[in-house]
Amino acid sequence: MYIETVPNRHSPPAVLLREGYREGGKIVKRTLANLSHWDAQLVEHFRLLLKGGVAVESVDALMTIERSLPHGHVAAVLGAARACGAEKWFASAPEELRAVLLAMLCARVLAPASKLATHRMLHDDTATSSLGRVLGVGQCQADDLYRALDWLHEAQPTLERALARKHLVGSTLVLYDLTSTWLTGHCCELAARGHSRDGKRDDPQIVFGLVCTASGAPIAVEVFAGNTGDPSTVATQVSKLKERFGIERMAWVGDRGMLTSARIEQVLRPQAQDWITSLRAPHIAQLAAEHGPFQPSLFDQRNLIELTSAQFPGERLVVCRNPLLAAERARKRGELLAATELELAKIAAATQRAEVDAQERRDRRRDGAGRPVRDPHEPQRRPARRRSHRGRLQEPGPRRAGLPLHEDDRPACAPGLPLQRRARARPRLAVHAGLLRGVAHARVLEAHAVR
Repeated sequence: MYIETVPNRHSPPAVLLREGYREGGKIVKRTLANLSHWDAQLVEHFRLLLKGGVAVESVDALMTIERSLPHGHVAAVLGAARACGAEKWFASAPEELRAVLLAMLCARVLAPASKLATHRMLHDDTATSSLGRVLGVGQCQADDLYRALDWLHEAQPTLERALARKHLVGSTLVLYDLTSTWLTGHCCELAARGHSRDGKRDDPQIVFGLVCTASGAPIAVEVFAGNTGDPSTVATQVSKLKERFGIERMAWVGDRGMLTSARIEQVLRPQAQDWITSLRAPHIAQLAAEHGPFQPSLFDQRNLIELTSAQFPGERLVVCRNPLLAAERARKRGELLAATELELAKIAAATQRAEVDAQERRDRRRDGAGRPVRDPHEPQRRPARRRSHRGRLQEPGPRRAGLPLHEDDRPACAPGLPLQRRARARPRLAVHAGLLRGVAHARVLEAHAVR
């Protein structure tokens, strides 16, 4: 017996169980069963049995897969945390919170989120990784995470001192910077409006500063009100490092907005601290005017030169050339020039097109005989009518006669006419021809006499 697959032209292939035998010296085959309705995997298993294979129990019957959670990244982060001694950091915490604290630490690396979202990630019913099951916190409550936060707030000075003893020893380099984050709600005491680095000017924010080692490892963090300026936090950080961590001498590295001249003179110099910062544009302009333009050949060997100036006594001034910044500026300059040329070309083309259109309109205004022709898109213009204000005598007609009126005594309109006819009043007067005899012999001719 064997299984044969018979292709069909317009339908799925037929899977048939057949048997071959001899009849009259010929091999004849007959169909024993139609297996077309079987599952493809079951057909393959049956084919193996017919070839002499061994039947085994189905894997689905031996093992049931309920859920599969990602584990590789969890194993990597959890292994790194344990290698750093993270479990010892939480040794003084309550026993039921130690695993929760370690899980929260790993969750901040795996998927930073709010505490409610972290609880959903750890819980067995809504887990997105194997972190909760590995640490045994799959059935923790959301309040457990908030209790862990309360313990961390109280233990923060102790944890920061332990990190400082390990990474900040003796004279060392300390990196410090601030950032901000916006928030919603009305219950945060530190929330205030200030310089927003997120572009959320209408939302309150908080400011927090981070102290790091030279390699960028975080040591201490402190939260300030949202309207706190960057330079005003330097003094508190210097006191913290000297008094809490026992570091006598440090070299502070900050930008020109952090380490200002006032902070250097009021905080760092009195406490014998070193600093590295950048000068502001006015100071750079004064140094450039004092030492003259710098030749590019001065930066060939070490890419920096050292200066001294009476404006900064006892300080080292280093001028460095940044080739990346120079290339970026050259690229931007080239792009600006190209964009300017493109806009000028557009303006020139538009001007030329306007001149051509104006010439075509002028040509269309005149025909071959030199007579002006009106453009079909222009409104028809009527010549202005010239009016003469001189009195004139109308030609006598069969029923009317006209006399000149005195210009000074002429009324604006006839007083007896209705409103709809006053606007059409003219400096003419129609009288009966028979009245002209009496008017002609009058000694004094006045306007009211004619009226």
